Amino acid sequence: MIESKPRRRGRARWFIAAAVLVVVVGTGSAVILTRVSSATSVQEAAPPPVETAEVAKTDLAEEEEADGTLGYGEESSVAGRKPGTVTSLPDAGATLTRCKAVYGVDAKPVPLFYGTLPFYRDLAAGAADGADVKQLEENLKACGYGGFGTPDKKFTSATAAALKKWQKALGLDQTGAFGPGDVVLAAGELRVSALSAKLGSPAQGEVLKTSGTVRSVQVKLDAAKQDLAQQGAKASVTINGKTSKGTITDVGKSAVEGKDGAGQDDGKPKITVTVQLDDPAVAGTLDSAPATVRFTKDVHSGVLAVPVGALLALAEGGYAVEVDENGKRRLIAVRTGLFSGGKVEVSGNGLTAGMRVVTTS
Repeated sequence: MIESKPRRRGRARWFIAAAVLVVVVGTGSAVILTRVSSATSVQEAAPPPVETAEVAKTDLAEEEEADGTLGYGEESSVAGRKPGTVTSLPDAGATLTRCKAVYGVDAKPVPLFYGTLPFYRDLAAGAADGADVKQLEENLKACGYGGFGTPDKKFTSATAAALKKWQKALGLDQTGAFGPGDVVLAAGELRVSALSAKLGSPAQGEVLKTSGTVRSVQVKLDAAKQDLAQQGAKASVTINGKTSKGTITDVGKSAVEGKDGAGQDDGKPKITVTVQLDDPAVAGTLDSAPATVRFTKDVHSGVLAVPVGALLALAEGGYAVEVDENGKRRLIAVRTGLFSGGKVEVSGNGLTAGMRVVTTS
């Protein structure tokens, strides 16, 4: 227990010391002063009620904030490789899945296949073995056209037969051969973010732009702080005043020139960190919005914590808290630790969990 007085908070004491009666008599303006006896009782106003908070034993986390943007991730361009005229296009915002048409050329569909190896050559009877053959067979089988057994690197007559069935179903010439421009290739489902071509445009050139199908928050994080973001770790995300936990799904490996809030170079290289919302409903129906992401730097477990407003600055330096024990108050000097979310870690002789301290918030 300490005797030092805090620099703030005091009690107002009001005293009725004397009363003066002024009487004006006639035109002579005589003044009569009457003083109340000094023995008049002194009344003290009741102290105003105070707000208290419990000293809690809890875990506090030190966090670092960074600005982010809600969206569907980086855009990619889809370029047409088949000669002809664009005759159909998807709607912006549409989700594209395997086997379904992405766009149309000369009234014939160009569907989506899944894979990561670009189709780089024509495939037909006599083609050399290759991983692209296996990728073609995997997609034909997923679309319902098999007959060649387990997909492998060999282009056989059974592969050509499956191709012909697929071509017939799409209204294409049944050649049994496959060209790189016959499909759009992507690693998985796509979302149409924007249309680049118009109906009637030449089919060779940029047709549309795509992005991922799941909303996430992307943060341009200072490369010097990359240790804050660990893939699979949790982060806190706030969008339009609503906060949710998120999971870090990707941490960029390449640093690029950084921009500040006004879009100007800030001289700090940045990496892109992607955070997936654990509760997508927090973002409502928004496709894009600014977001704030808080990364956890350090965690102090099982510490005593009080609201920051409970700290009293002492005249001789340091801090104390004012403990309220059934209306009786006393000061306990404390050492402060981690500040987080409006609370502060405290420790001091005689301070225990469950006590109540006077606070301003």
